[in-house]
Amino acid sequence: MEIKDLINQPEGEGGSPQKESPLKSLEIDLKLYNESIKEIAFEILNEGLSVYPIFVAHQHEVALGELILDKDELNTQWSIQASMLEEFVQKEIIHKDKKDRFIKQYKDPNKYMCLFVIVPEGANFVFYPYI
Repeated sequence: MEIKDLINQPEGEGGSPQKESPLKSLEIDLKLYNESIKEIAFEILNEGLSVYPIFVAHQHEVALGELILDKDELNTQWSIQASMLEEFVQKEIIHKDKKDRFIKQYKDPNKYMCLFVIVPEGANFVFYPYI
């Protein structure tokens, strides 16, 4: 799934647009965070920690991964935590029997950041290209 697929909101009654998606602010923050996320992804890959880095994007406290970009410190709207497929399987966010399916969907980590975006309505994986 691409972030633009999550951002586009249908129109409300009478053709007026619904409340703006919080994911628009995520896209703005990702442009600022791009180099930092890319650098950490390459570290995870080069140090052999994982072949599947995952970055958790959230606006509240999350007990997953390690905080790398704090929205409060950076005066942004989203925090980012670094994780990897292995932690997602260990914590059963991705069930062991779904691991191979996830790996098939995973995009080239040299070109895309894999984001696990958490919003009040739920969470989803998004692949966002590095700029």
